[in-house]
Amino acid sequence: MDDDVTPAPWWRDAVIYQLYLQSFADGNADGIGDIAGLRSRIGYLSDLGVDAVWITPWFRSPLRDAGYDVSDYRAIHPRYGSVDEGRELIDECHAAGIKVILDIVPNHTSSDHPWFVDALHSPPGSAERARYHFRAGREGGQLPPNDWLSVFGGPAWTRVDDASGHPGEWYLHLFDASQPDLNWDSGDVRSEFEDILRFWFDLGVDGFRIDVATALVKAPGLPDLGYPDGAFLADLTLADHPHRDRDEVHDIYRSWRKLADSYDPPRMFAAEAWLDDPDRLSRYVRPDELHTTLNLHYLKSAWTADGMRRAIDASITATSAVGAPTTWALSNHDVERVVTRYGRADTRRRPGVSGPELGLVDEALGRRRARAAALLTLALPGSVYLYQGDELGLADAHVPEHARQDPIWIRSGGRRWGRDGARVPLPWTPEGSSFGFGDDGAWLPQPSGWGTHAVSAQAGDDSSFLELYRRALRLRRSHPALGGTGEVHWCEAPRDDVLVFTRDPGFGCVVNFGSTPAPIALDGRVVLSSDDGAAEGEVPAHGAVWLDLHPRSRV
Repeated sequence: MDDDVTPAPWWRDAVIYQLYLQSFADGNADGIGDIAGLRSRIGYLSDLGVDAVWITPWFRSPLRDAGYDVSDYRAIHPRYGSVDEGRELIDECHAAGIKVILDIVPNHTSSDHPWFVDALHSPPGSAERARYHFRAGREGGQLPPNDWLSVFGGPAWTRVDDASGHPGEWYLHLFDASQPDLNWDSGDVRSEFEDILRFWFDLGVDGFRIDVATALVKAPGLPDLGYPDGAFLADLTLADHPHRDRDEVHDIYRSWRKLADSYDPPRMFAAEAWLDDPDRLSRYVRPDELHTTLNLHYLKSAWTADGMRRAIDASITATSAVGAPTTWALSNHDVERVVTRYGRADTRRRPGVSGPELGLVDEALGRRRARAAALLTLALPGSVYLYQGDELGLADAHVPEHARQDPIWIRSGGRRWGRDGARVPLPWTPEGSSFGFGDDGAWLPQPSGWGTHAVSAQAGDDSSFLELYRRALRLRRSHPALGGTGEVHWCEAPRDDVLVFTRDPGFGCVVNFGSTPAPIALDGRVVLSSDDGAAEGEVPAHGAVWLDLHPRSRV
């Protein structure tokens, strides 16, 4: 290699482990994951082979939405630890070769945030209220200012009392009523968040994942949305949407990029952007804006050969056009775990539908497919997000109704199950009051048998999920064709339910979406299979293989 060649930035092909902090590891025996628990498991993350961790919000918060309701962006919630402990964690991760990404929540604050408390005690038209979206209601103030609905259910507006104790203005909250939306037309808001970013960058944080990155800017006048048939989630596909993917949001991210680039080394951003149009999504990762965007188009696709190939092609085409890497993920804390979704007859992600309405789950089938999906995903160019527990083959856990805490469950009156099932604390040992998560139970109940998926039960077992991920990540790091931003070369497949592709130099991947074995159809040596019991020369049903090619084959 030429000594003058500058290495590619780490985030272009990193494997990033998403840490749902309160469910990862408990270090102080209160049943809740924390920084101490995470510090005790850095060795596990290093052995797994990840390049970075993304930590869901650890800021001070009343925790009505698992920390996505922030009351102080410069403090860590005491139940997780302190800023000093956070700094020590960052240093220890860096010493282990692991970058640290935090989760910033710029669309809304908590209703406990000092700014919102000041707004409630200030008159209409005040500078304090201008930091949020306060409006007079319609029909003499009796009805909300427009027809917008909360993602969590019900109206996106809540009315507050005026100074005399009578009903007054309404405030906007696209999520829970405890999460008032900020007004990004306010100079106070823009300067405050740039200062927050500096605070954490100065402590050594390597980047941020941006929550609800498309929603910050609202259309002037806050016009009605006009929901078709009252389906509140169908609005995300509308052109000129009044509170999603507004063109003006890109000015904010250009300013943030300048700030990130002022550091040495430069810091990075990853956007959470629920957009079905890959071209619209690519606008967030133009050279002067954000670095990557979470590929939710791929995450939502059905587990079929045609569906996954179309998602892969569309994603790579869109990001390549602006010189950005593609990212890949199979699940996260906001959706069902991949084992559960892939265990159904209909493997699409269907927003607004949950629980029994989605159909029965065959977890054994879901695990076979999830193992194959891991090899497909890790073979693609770009970066990968791995949600904690997916490397253990966890399915969504059944959380009893009395124990559920997700505001989606609460605000819908139990009509929508919410996300608690994907957030149940990890099992580290086969036995114990919390299967090794901590010393005294867990904040969400773990199901019986959870310990069969424990880290210690899987470690050293070559047939386990954990060892499959460890081998795949080692190969991904060592093989010259993997990672990076090279091309995917599709090859002729033996059947319509099989995908075959190669990457230069000398790598092949075959994924069988069917229920019977398929011929490998590439000339090479199998270096990894999702099913170690597969017959030679075959890709197992619902399986995948990686190959070293000799010679490379493509069409």
